[in-house]
Amino acid sequence: MSANNTRIRLLGGQRHITKSFGQLLGVITLLLLLGLTMVLSASSIDSYSASNSFFSLFMKQGLIALLAFPAMLLVSRIPMEVLRRWSKAFLIATMLVQLLVVSTSLGSAGGGNRNWLNVGGFSVQPSEFMKLALVIWLGRVLSERRDELTSLKVFVKHVLVWVVAAIALVMAGRDLGTAMVMLIIVFGCFFVGRVPLRFLGALAVAGGVIAGIFAIGSANRLSRIASWAGSSGCTDYSGTCWQTTHGTWALAAGGIFGVGLGNSKSKWAWLPEAENDFIFAIIGEELGLVGLTALIGLYVLLAVLMVRLIVRLADRPFEQIVVAGALTWTVGQAFINIAVVLGLLPVLGVPLPLVSYGGSSLVANLLMLGVVLGIANTERTPS
Repeated sequence: MSANNTRIRLLGGQRHITKSFGQLLGVITLLLLLGLTMVLSASSIDSYSASNSFFSLFMKQGLIALLAFPAMLLVSRIPMEVLRRWSKAFLIATMLVQLLVVSTSLGSAGGGNRNWLNVGGFSVQPSEFMKLALVIWLGRVLSERRDELTSLKVFVKHVLVWVVAAIALVMAGRDLGTAMVMLIIVFGCFFVGRVPLRFLGALAVAGGVIAGIFAIGSANRLSRIASWAGSSGCTDYSGTCWQTTHGTWALAAGGIFGVGLGNSKSKWAWLPEAENDFIFAIIGEELGLVGLTALIGLYVLLAVLMVRLIVRLADRPFEQIVVAGALTWTVGQAFINIAVVLGLLPVLGVPLPLVSYGGSSLVANLLMLGVVLGIANTERTPS
């Protein structure tokens, strides 16, 4: 048996696990535990205001994590050929559900975006699962048509039409943040899938133009961008500047070592979305620069492990492209979220993967990472 493999009992059966599997699982687990801890702290005041319990939001997130973590391990055991075979059906299904969100009364709006599906008292964000479907499908189509992608006709017919349709459905719900993340995922898959650079350049320009038009079409979004760009000097303290200003103050209050776990003042109704999009600010306030460095270090380590896996999968293009999509999704979205909190990007409503409060985001991220774990566990390593 390879020195890089270990036999363990996983969900009722024995199997060999690779060193890469163990390392990835360790980093994912640490991020998840840190996220649950900070959700408990950041959501406590909002939980009490809504339900007279400090723990209601945490209990909901904890239950979802308790179900999603074993689901991730189960997904890691699904053969890659099964995922490849059903990838297009999965993508079509998620697109149809997203269509229901933006075109029927089943969809609901939140934060200015129409991106939630309400069924039986539960709210689900289908666009999160569309990301997962898109990554796996791109792995399939780009690997199967690798030698044909220099043809613009083939690229448009078999790849671009589907990508544009998926992103357009999200933008129809006015969710610019998710659309941006999907675009980053697509570029990551295209780059590793060896799509010609001239196509990538044209797509980048087109994406920028469409995003600009989309932003101009929303007065609220335009005011946020204007405030971020400094054209208004961020004078609307009680309006568009409120969230970013209090996020900055929270980070400043934390200093090097933080004010202590649970001792944030910003979460007392000063910082909107404290347990969600701006949880990075609460981590900085309570755990300080030390805590933020540890968090960023975990994301960097996750990126390094996934890049190393991509390099080792040179002879397996489907798996290689899927890991690239997962990398740009998880780590790319993390740094978009961090950039928003630091004021480097306008507010986009993008959660911090594995850390922010939110069931759909957490489940989709863990399922995606389950696919990566499955790929890592089939990695061929020297004996």
